[in-house]
Amino acid sequence: MQDLTIALAQVNQVWEDKASNLAHFDRLIGDLKDVDLILLPEMFHTGFSMNAAVLAETMEESAALDWLKAKARKTDAAIYTSFIAREGDRFHNRGVFVEPSGEAHSYDKRKVFGLAGEHEIYTPGTKEVIVSFRGWYIQLQICYDLRFPENARNGLNASGKPNYDLLLYVANWPERRSAHWSALLPARAIENQCYVAGLNRVGEDANGLHYSGNSVVCSPMGEALLSHEIGRETVKTVCLSGSDLNEIRRVLPFLKDR
Repeated sequence: MQDLTIALAQVNQVWEDKASNLAHFDRLIGDLKDVDLILLPEMFHTGFSMNAAVLAETMEESAALDWLKAKARKTDAAIYTSFIAREGDRFHNRGVFVEPSGEAHSYDKRKVFGLAGEHEIYTPGTKEVIVSFRGWYIQLQICYDLRFPENARNGLNASGKPNYDLLLYVANWPERRSAHWSALLPARAIENQCYVAGLNRVGEDANGLHYSGNSVVCSPMGEALLSHEIGRETVKTVCLSGSDLNEIRRVLPFLKDR
């Protein structure tokens, strides 16, 4: 397993303004080099909006996907984020993991956020999605999924290897519950013996909700390997060690006992 370098873009988002958000991301990540994976916030080019009928895109005709594929190709890095997707008469908060080759893996958020009325607009997904990329197995999650440990339950497969090595969360997680965000991310790393990357936005949305970011990457021991300045736009990178992960799992074989 090679090392994996990931970049987290903790940014403000312009409410329901796709062009402005894409231009902003162009400036922030367009020249990134020597990274393997880039994370962008939940509903990256609209903000966390319930205006799905107006903002949704299909997988066949999507400015979001076209942009992500172009950036993944230019940076030679995969990109993970989510956008508002339409499938027939249904809408999904859809995570997309876009590889430099242009291949896109999709994950529909399984736990839709009732407090914001997300459950009234978006159809929840039903499937776990684990992507194989550059020797790593990566599980895809979105924001509110973080509250439900059963969604991320790791284990050993038939060959005795862990199901995944890295757990990703992209989010619009309000500052008023930031203590929960900061507690749950290392918990997921410890209980699943994996790296966890949690990428959250900053700024304020049209609903008056403030976002402080608190983006972080946790080691399998729950330690913060990277953290962002609270409330500030920043793009930071960190290298995840495959050998360190394997050694932790060898010395502390907790997953076997599950």
